[in-house]
Amino acid sequence: MQAQLNTDRITAIGRNALYFEDYVLSIQYFNQVIHLKPYLAEPYFYRSIAKIQLEDYQGALKDCNAAIERNPFSPGYYYARGYIYRQLNELEKAEADYTEALHFSPENRTYMLLRADTRAQMKHYDAALEDIEQMLKREPQSASVWSEKGHICILKKDTLTALDAFENASKYDKSNPAVWSALGVTNLMLEREDEAYVQLTQAINLGSKWAGDYINRGVIHYRRHNYRGALSDYDQAVKIAPRDADCYYNRGVMRQEVGDYNRALEDLNTAISLAPERTEMRYQRALVEMQLKQWKAVVKDMQTMIERYPYFLPAYYLAAQAKAQQGDQRGAFQFRQKAQDLESRKDQIQAQQATQPNTDMLIAQAQPQKKDHRKEFSTSTAQNQTELPDEEQKYDSQTRGTVQKRYQDVVNEPNIVLSYYSQDLSLRRTNYYHPLVDLLNKRDALPASLRFTSQEMALTAEMVDYHFTQITRLSRLIDEAPSAWLYLARAVEFAIVQDYTSAIDDCTRAALLADKNLEPILYFCRANWRYRLLEYQRATGEKEATANMDFDIMLRDYDQVLRMQPDFVFALYNKANILCAQKEYKDAIDYYTRAIAQDVEFAEAYFNRGLTYVYIGENEKGLADLSKAGELGIYQAYNMITRFK
Repeated sequence: MQAQLNTDRITAIGRNALYFEDYVLSIQYFNQVIHLKPYLAEPYFYRSIAKIQLEDYQGALKDCNAAIERNPFSPGYYYARGYIYRQLNELEKAEADYTEALHFSPENRTYMLLRADTRAQMKHYDAALEDIEQMLKREPQSASVWSEKGHICILKKDTLTALDAFENASKYDKSNPAVWSALGVTNLMLEREDEAYVQLTQAINLGSKWAGDYINRGVIHYRRHNYRGALSDYDQAVKIAPRDADCYYNRGVMRQEVGDYNRALEDLNTAISLAPERTEMRYQRALVEMQLKQWKAVVKDMQTMIERYPYFLPAYYLAAQAKAQQGDQRGAFQFRQKAQDLESRKDQIQAQQATQPNTDMLIAQAQPQKKDHRKEFSTSTAQNQTELPDEEQKYDSQTRGTVQKRYQDVVNEPNIVLSYYSQDLSLRRTNYYHPLVDLLNKRDALPASLRFTSQEMALTAEMVDYHFTQITRLSRLIDEAPSAWLYLARAVEFAIVQDYTSAIDDCTRAALLADKNLEPILYFCRANWRYRLLEYQRATGEKEATANMDFDIMLRDYDQVLRMQPDFVFALYNKANILCAQKEYKDAIDYYTRAIAQDVEFAEAYFNRGLTYVYIGENEKGLADLSKAGELGIYQAYNMITRFK
């Protein structure tokens, strides 16, 4: 009964953390429930939701599968897994899961809408529209369903039916700027500019924050030669979406039209830097470069254009003009000759050529409908949550929210070391324990207890002064009666104040006097401090050529530890880090794997092995390990997953 109450309470805390967007923290709570009751489906499901928020879709999929194995009758589980499959672009599996969810909950509009949208992505437009029509029978006045029908019809290139659908949506939701935006774009596609202008203006007046509405109204201004209105709209679009290439491209084309060539070139340069794959933008830039007499730049842009679009004749003629202006008549002749040859074979070429580039003003798509249901997951799974602020305040705020969006340096977790000081790593599941150190601490031969950590604390000035005092005291005792314990104690003090050379020397002296229980600790510490010293020497340029020799000495010390204590998991992990630093990735992976075999919750080993797999191009294995590291409390892993996937 007590266990039931405990797991219920932990689950409630985890759901509460989900609601308040403490996703990393919530995973730790669900880990506890899974550890206590691995047969329950719910904690796997909740943990998968937390991983969805962190965009760890492979990890979320694994948990969702585990939830469905334990309870195959919950529609929400299939809904979540369908969402995951959509993010992984496995659309057939997503459709199958939404169908299964609808089997258990046939009236659920969210499941039906997502299945329709998935079918549309698969280009199964008729099947998607069947879902939409079924919903419209139940909800004939639903603006969102009419809008979805319109978007599917646009994809199907049935513009008139799309227009009718968006008009129905506008009848039932007159205050939604996205509906007016869709109407405006559709009318613009049908070249009904007057209607499009009114509808886009309505979207903007209703507070649209979609840059595309300003882009499209700017296109209409441009076509009507209202350049001031176009410039005003493009300026606003750039403010709203400063990373959108279309905003700069259209403004650049408009500025070229009015002869403002220098600023046109600035805009086109920015557009191309934001979307370098869109080669067609280079044609408009070349026209501006011609006006500015930048002949070499014109030829370079047109050569890039021709590589992508070998049948685009204007590129050859523009390159020929630039060559002629440079005085290169032979080069100009070659470009003209090639263009004329292509033109003479235009009937044959038209039958086989690829799509021609669009170098005109660009029309933006309508405002996208809300497709990301991550927030909905975290809210719905946290219903009836209980606020427990005292439980959460002990965790670092850096772990809260969508931590995958916070940039992290791609660096391995550092070595595990022995120290008196350690930062709080309460989220991590690694077992920072070995019986030898416990035995050492119980002898009370050192000023304080040593502990394993990968994150040592920064010392204050007062703490540094204290440790220098300790060094003086221990030196006096060593002069009187040297012992292995006194040398180790002083070595630790030297290491704390970062005098690693003295720490290594004391470790060596201690090893000559130590018993068999102390020896492994001494070799372990000596290897760690030698690595710290080498890091400093390499950073300051003091050491480079002899670095490999130093690595060999460290590896010998770790091997000595492992000969004496084969279960000393931190020696395996640190040795793997040294091998990784030497770019011996395969051997490093082997040692990380051995470390994980001894501690299946060794978070740092999963993290570093994941990065190492990525280094050698085995991304799938790498992402799986990073997912596990995130699950075990290293929240930085989620930023890596987002970047590497």
